[in-house]
Amino acid sequence: MKKITIVAGISVVLLATACKTKDLKMNAEQKESVSNKKEVVYQVFTRLFGNKNTTNKPWGTIEENGVGKFNDFTDTALREIKDLGVTYVWYTGVPHHALIRDYSAIGISNDDPEVVKGRAGSPYAVKDYYNVNPDLAVNPANRLQEFEALIARTHKAGLKVIIDIVPNHIARKYEGKSNPVGVRDFGADDDTTVEYKRDNNFYYIPNTHFEIPETDKPLNGEKNPLIDGKFAESPAKWTGNGSRMAKPDRNDWYETIKVNYGIRPDGSKDFPELPAGFDAKSHQEHFDFWKGKDVPDSWDKFKDIALYWTAKGVDGFRFDMAEMVPYEFWSYMNSAIKVNNPDAFLLAEVYNPKEYRNYIHLGKMDYLYDKVETYDKLKDIIQGRSLPDGLSDIQNGMADIEHNMLHFLDNHDEQRLASPEFAGTPQKGKPLMVVSTTISTSPTMVYFGQEVGEAGNENAGFGTHSRTSIFDYIGVPNHQRWMNGGKFDGAQLTKDEKVLRDFYKRVLNFSLNSSALMGKYQEIQTVNRQTTQGYDPGIYAFTRWSDTQKLIVVTNFSWLTTSNFELKMPSDIIQKWNLKDGNYTVTDQLYNKSSVQLKVLNGEGKVQITIAPSESFIYQL
Repeated sequence: MKKITIVAGISVVLLATACKTKDLKMNAEQKESVSNKKEVVYQVFTRLFGNKNTTNKPWGTIEENGVGKFNDFTDTALREIKDLGVTYVWYTGVPHHALIRDYSAIGISNDDPEVVKGRAGSPYAVKDYYNVNPDLAVNPANRLQEFEALIARTHKAGLKVIIDIVPNHIARKYEGKSNPVGVRDFGADDDTTVEYKRDNNFYYIPNTHFEIPETDKPLNGEKNPLIDGKFAESPAKWTGNGSRMAKPDRNDWYETIKVNYGIRPDGSKDFPELPAGFDAKSHQEHFDFWKGKDVPDSWDKFKDIALYWTAKGVDGFRFDMAEMVPYEFWSYMNSAIKVNNPDAFLLAEVYNPKEYRNYIHLGKMDYLYDKVETYDKLKDIIQGRSLPDGLSDIQNGMADIEHNMLHFLDNHDEQRLASPEFAGTPQKGKPLMVVSTTISTSPTMVYFGQEVGEAGNENAGFGTHSRTSIFDYIGVPNHQRWMNGGKFDGAQLTKDEKVLRDFYKRVLNFSLNSSALMGKYQEIQTVNRQTTQGYDPGIYAFTRWSDTQKLIVVTNFSWLTTSNFELKMPSDIIQKWNLKDGNYTVTDQLYNKSSVQLKVLNGEGKVQITIAPSESFIYQL
């Protein structure tokens, strides 16, 4: 959740101080062991994945546009996901969030459309953390049991499960109807007469009533008994993105309220801080540090939520807008998760490069989004705003944390890779996928439909085109052709879509089984850009290797130019690879159709390359 701009009225001091970088010497070596193989995360928007309805009426209801269910993830569907080259499934939108549908028959209150985005609702406005979205169940009364069955099916298929936790904010109308015994609801014990108190769960605007923001007509003007220009919240609370206005702006996260983690309104911290040197300490040492410490109430509430889901078999979490919550809290919660489950997969949405190392080393995150560096660079390259050479600087600049920076080209927040607003065609996205997957040891993430060229062209209603809507009931056309009415055999795909999915399958499965991609990286871009004739602007090349595998990756970002050149392999790489003078055959690992000679003479190597538009080679020695 990041597309809505943080506007005036937010305390910039609050965010900046909550995330303020400590002057600690960061240890490049992680205490915890690094995985010895690539991980691949397949993000599915759970509500949309299994939807077979193709009506796609803007603002359509469930009856008109349909909705997917947990049960749509059949054994066959999960087997096909695994065979694509996937190790984790991120089921997006699972926790029960605010939505416009009447479930009062099973004890769920109706949500006010004036504080809900869209009809289906934002998955980042969670209404009950101890239960799941009733839309996703065949029998909404048994929705939790249906999700537990999905966890079991996913594990049976040899895959692991990730869900969202959104600690920074919750739905305007949070109701913990499913709280375990002894769990108090958010805000139940707050002192609402003051703006701030450490153990309050929220920030308040005392003696002031909340006012509905000036927005477009809820539900596109449809009549609803709760649409009356009012929403009962007194005193008003700070909005999720930090706005302190009783009447939020239309661009604020007005459907949510900000959670208080013990950051005072002036930005100072009201909790114990980690001592110097804790960037180099283990999860267990972080866990031991917090034992017996007096921490804000919200810290305990979210730790308990996370452990509740791990106890149900959830293998990891994607933490929404993690940098809006202080890293001391993440140290507290993540160490508790890891002590409980050392293999838990902890992924955070963080966009400030200056804070990356704090959230990894002090917050004990496994992975952060590599959005601002690698993703943005790749987007600039394919849109003609930049040469690919800068990718080398990015990799070298993050050498100490490259494993922790998860790579992606598509997710629920971003414009679809195949959309006109990004690459324009799925074929132009191919070189981006090869580089994103092979340039580092970090996990790769794919968003469902990406592998069949989904472009997000639908007018869903609240959600705009180029991004598959997370607010509406909608179908996902290319994905639906692959789904083929629940057979999950791709029979309805076009020839080009089948070829594209085969490409993704080859790239991802190669990455899972490559020791070199968990080994060393060295760019060969600079020397070739400076000295190689015919090395056209769209070419990018680098090497990856381990003790048992040596790779040369060559990519052509141009969708127009076929390039012919003699690729240089500098002497330091030849030495590191222990190659003597002579000829070596290198074979492309994607399609096994191209073999060329690496000629080593006087300790330097040369390879004659002919590469078509949007083509990539992963040559293995």
